[in-house]
Amino acid sequence: MRVNPNPMPDLLAALNQTREQEQQAMLEISSGMRVNQPSDDPAAAALLVGNHDQVTFTNRYLQTISAVQGQMQMADSTLGSVETALQQALGLGVEGANGTLSDADRAAVAEELQGIQSQLLSLANASYQGLYLFAGTETANPPFAQDNTKPSGVRYDGNDTVNTVQIGDGYQIAVNQPGSQVFVSSGHDMFQGITNLIQALQSNTGYDAAIASVRSAFDYVSQQRVFYGNRMNQAQSQSNYLNTAKLQLAQEENTLGGADLAAAATQLSAAQASTSATLAAIARFGQTSLFDYLK
Repeated sequence: MRVNPNPMPDLLAALNQTREQEQQAMLEISSGMRVNQPSDDPAAAALLVGNHDQVTFTNRYLQTISAVQGQMQMADSTLGSVETALQQALGLGVEGANGTLSDADRAAVAEELQGIQSQLLSLANASYQGLYLFAGTETANPPFAQDNTKPSGVRYDGNDTVNTVQIGDGYQIAVNQPGSQVFVSSGHDMFQGITNLIQALQSNTGYDAAIASVRSAFDYVSQQRVFYGNRMNQAQSQSNYLNTAKLQLAQEENTLGGADLAAAATQLSAAQASTSATLAAIARFGQTSLFDYLK
């Protein structure tokens, strides 16, 4: 039987190994992951990199969808208010066409319509988080302004471009309609319709044509509002899909690199016991000699 006259290097090596096992077990328990660095499992680590990239893109798409959902909800709500204002204008037009109204009564109705015109101008200049909703891509400035040189009394300063955003790989949707299309399209100009109605009251003639122009604008705005309803449905559907994909990615990550916490706890306990035993052996070695091991 051969006795190692100098077991200290072996004891120190064993101590280093058990401490590494402790650290690895503690890291798995604290992180919940078995793969915390490439050397833990190179193949799984490579797959996890791809998984994390997909999660990053998915989160970006979800953030984009959240932003445009708020924008489109605001636009839809604004168009709802426009419809309400135009309905009020139609009611006033019918009231004004009543032949029993005096000049003063018609003047009061015309003044009320001027207030509706101002309200519609404000609604057409609605903004969301500092961006004007109906300006096309010129979202930094109000798209509509009063201009007495125009027949309707209102000028459009935006452009006719539609904004699109990417909400998935190869998946883009339009998120706005320019005000030139929604509010002042040829034959459906709501500002011109209100102006026509005001002029009809002032001249006490031409009511039928004026009321028809306002009704045409109302019907057209209602048709344009459908765009936002459809796009919000698309965005919500894609959001649901991405959240499901995100859950699947989390499950894949856990399968690839998730820690077995029960096994890690057992490993930690065993490593701590080995460390304690090794430390005890080292302490005993410092108090004994070779003859003590030969007893």
